[in-house]
Amino acid sequence: MGLQTWWIFVLMTFVVSATPGPNMLLVMSHGARFGLRPAIWTMAGCMTALIGMVSISAAGVGALLHSFPAVFDALRYLGAAYLAYLGYNLWRAGVPKGDAPAHAALPETPQRSAGSYYRQGLAVAASNPKAIVFAAAFFPQFIQADRPAGLQFAVLLITFTVIEVSWYLIYALSGHKLSRFLQQAHVLKNFNRVTGGVFVGFAALMVASR
Repeated sequence: MGLQTWWIFVLMTFVVSATPGPNMLLVMSHGARFGLRPAIWTMAGCMTALIGMVSISAAGVGALLHSFPAVFDALRYLGAAYLAYLGYNLWRAGVPKGDAPAHAALPETPQRSAGSYYRQGLAVAASNPKAIVFAAAFFPQFIQADRPAGLQFAVLLITFTVIEVSWYLIYALSGHKLSRFLQQAHVLKNFNRVTGGVFVGFAALMVASR
């Protein structure tokens, strides 16, 4: 691909990646509630799923899902159910009394391993089959037929990864900055309910959209 085509891809990916979605919200929420390191593990899980889904789309699975709407819908409903489950858990998450440290609001925090954050990020990112269909429609627009497709796809995937990770870090750091405000029980409770409600909203949008 030419340099101009690559720059168009960079600009479009920058805007798409910046748009808040379940992945970004989860990373920010973990940064605020658990700290920067758990947020980075969450981010790693999200990126693993996204890279896998983009690679799968390159293999033609995106077109396959588009051709079999029943399979696509089943995956979509399962993903929506998982996001709603996360939202419900966030809404009902306990909070400490008084001005106890924010991490005390989550009794399970000391027992959670890095792998648990990674797996949750992986599950949330993989819960949206539309990412496969989107990648199948988006990436080919920037691949020129008269040049090696594999090399072009590799360049696009690396570019996408760098931009996506950069935005994840911004969201994780923003969440981490919020953590000091979550020391107060009422602030943490409102934060949990807002983020939980947003996750349920994402689930509803996933079910309603076609």
